[in-house]
Amino acid sequence: MLARMVLSPSELRRYNRHLKLADVGLAGQERLKAARVLIVGAGGLGSAAALYLAAAGVGTLGLLDYDLVDESNLQRQLLYDSTCVGLPKTQSARARLNALNPDIDVIAHQTELCAANVRELFALYDVIIDGSDRMGTRYLVNDACVLYGKPLISAAVHRFEGQALTYVPGQGPCYRCLFAALPEGVVQNCADVGVLGVLPGVLGTLQATEAIKLIVGVGAPLIGRLLTYDALELRFSEFRFTRRADCAVCGEHPSILEPADPPGFCTLEELEHVHGISAAQLAQSLASPAGRPHLIDVREPAEFVAGHLPGASNIPLGQIEELGATLPRHGPVVFMCRSGARSLRACALARRAGLEQPLQLEGGLLAWKAAVEPSLPL
Repeated sequence: MLARMVLSPSELRRYNRHLKLADVGLAGQERLKAARVLIVGAGGLGSAAALYLAAAGVGTLGLLDYDLVDESNLQRQLLYDSTCVGLPKTQSARARLNALNPDIDVIAHQTELCAANVRELFALYDVIIDGSDRMGTRYLVNDACVLYGKPLISAAVHRFEGQALTYVPGQGPCYRCLFAALPEGVVQNCADVGVLGVLPGVLGTLQATEAIKLIVGVGAPLIGRLLTYDALELRFSEFRFTRRADCAVCGEHPSILEPADPPGFCTLEELEHVHGISAAQLAQSLASPAGRPHLIDVREPAEFVAGHLPGASNIPLGQIEELGATLPRHGPVVFMCRSGARSLRACALARRAGLEQPLQLEGGLLAWKAAVEPSLPL
């Protein structure tokens, strides 16, 4: 049970509608003020969750993200506006949330979550909300919450669909009980396949709802229940699942005893040293008799078959680290994917494997299609 903190006169006025709810009331609002919630990922999901938790009076909100605001974020990430483009997300988000509710503390963690810092970060908070868009990060967050006894509210979005679940230590199954192991790249992120702008708002608001319920101690959380949302059909569905005895992290004989970085994990420093090549520059290089660059497409095989550049080899991102020793060592090497997110990491992994100057196709094959070959099927 969280401690209670006395509300000021202005807070009593601000939270008047909460105070009128018998299931929240003064005691519940004081628990909200005492609560500390960490949001991993200040994107679409994190924007909605953060705005509503700030408005609800959660006393301390942590925002963990290392990205900068991009113009493409503004379609769904309502923490930001056009003046924020190019600024760190956590910096812009903190200013927005403090303007919304000056009575709360907003802590900006402008960093990348990894096995080396997850224990220290999670120790500062009571509840963890996962709004990340990478499978590896979701598993890292889940494992840390299980091992360190932290409630977790997880959600994900994909095109027109979303899902959410809640884990509470000792009360139900964890994320791995449902999704035992999904390698990076199997589920594409919104940068590759797109996402309906309002969809993260729906799921992020549900995450905020779950957090408030856990803090106040009301209602039935999504423990052992996967809630799915189909925006095209405007339909919610629910799938029940139970704890797996053989779960790698919360099972009877767990094999995961400490959080670990996922295969293919790259540090920010590694990503910052990646060099890019534009679609126009690559087209010029391919047309030059001076020497054709090696083209490596890091998408999944089904994506590659649907459409790729002539002469490109297909090595999915998940295999780059394993096959690093076999990568071309002579001549320029250009990695590519649909939008550039996966090829960025592929370049970092290739550098780690010994390639001196691998290049990334900036903007991916979408940029190539827009600037060079409009008929390329993707």
